[in-house]
Amino acid sequence: MNDPLKSRVAARAREVDAELIALSNDLHEHPETGWQEHRSAAAVAAVLAAHGFDVEQPYLGLETAFRAVRDPASATRFTVGLLAEYDALPGLGHACGHNLISAMSVGAALALAAAADEVGIAVEVIGTPAEEGGGGKIALLDRGAFTNLDFALMAHPAPVDVAEARPFAVTHWHVQYDGRAAHAAAYPERGTNANDAFLIAQVALGLLRQQLPATVRVHGVQTRGGEAPNAIPERTEGRWYVRAETTEQLLALEARVRACFEAGALATGARLTITPESERYAEMRTDEAALDRYRENATALGRNFDVDPAAATMNRASTDMGNVSQLVNAIHPYIGVGGEASNHQPAFAAACVGPGAEQALRDGAVALAWTALDVARNRI
Repeated sequence: MNDPLKSRVAARAREVDAELIALSNDLHEHPETGWQEHRSAAAVAAVLAAHGFDVEQPYLGLETAFRAVRDPASATRFTVGLLAEYDALPGLGHACGHNLISAMSVGAALALAAAADEVGIAVEVIGTPAEEGGGGKIALLDRGAFTNLDFALMAHPAPVDVAEARPFAVTHWHVQYDGRAAHAAAYPERGTNANDAFLIAQVALGLLRQQLPATVRVHGVQTRGGEAPNAIPERTEGRWYVRAETTEQLLALEARVRACFEAGALATGARLTITPESERYAEMRTDEAALDRYRENATALGRNFDVDPAAATMNRASTDMGNVSQLVNAIHPYIGVGGEASNHQPAFAAACVGPGAEQALRDGAVALAWTALDVARNRI
């Protein structure tokens, strides 16, 4: 490495390596789901505070969000924001590797701070809760977060390395049918079957998929189907996601999916209530020049982007980072932890600790820091 600043940044990352691994392992051992990440957010913020970052927590009224800032002594000319996610999946723990996201962002921030004074970079880490369907970044956007940033970035674990994120725009719905309970054998005519309403809706959705573009996704789970086989279900509930290439396409698709749920209500007489679980997640607007720098930096560290396309599709997963990218120049690369498992599988949670995960953490922290340094020096 013939760039003195990058050498200094990499050396600083090596100095805090043990702390980063300990943080990642700690988050992995104590998974917390969206909006409940009190211990996790505090643990991530504590590492930054111990290294001289000024921490604000809660942040903008959100209990499990924080903002940690390190301003250089010289006049700041460029502000970099590294985003940290730390929510886990219900029942699966850190099967999406958000423990590594936090550790990489913290590591990149601590490493970048080693060059901040010389270059005039302000470094921020924003702790963003509830990415897994809760839209924590959107809630922060609505409260005025990220507006001071010149560049935002983070890296997400995946089976293999993929530089460019191409997430779907997505709608998250809670779907509920209310009918009327009755004895299923003695008084069936007195009941209104809310479970039948869900069944009709799912059949309609299955048929609708035949006429949808190949890039569209409609999927969900029924979380409540009834209480007893001899009682006509009075209430059923589910969680449903609708995904499309763009927000514009998503808006048109929502009406067609909603009609399928309305069909269930019309056929059975049950009352339908659809409630958004968050604001829509937007598609990603990638800073292509910055992404080129990330590819170069990650490759210099030995990362490999020449991978099997079938293993590289995690970059299509939706993320509320897409909404941030509509406001701020941003990148969201994926970094491989190895193995055969893919995100949202129990085996992937196991892969997000151990040697492969630790190497991804080291490389990700340095690649993010180097990329932020390149972007800042080029644009100041």
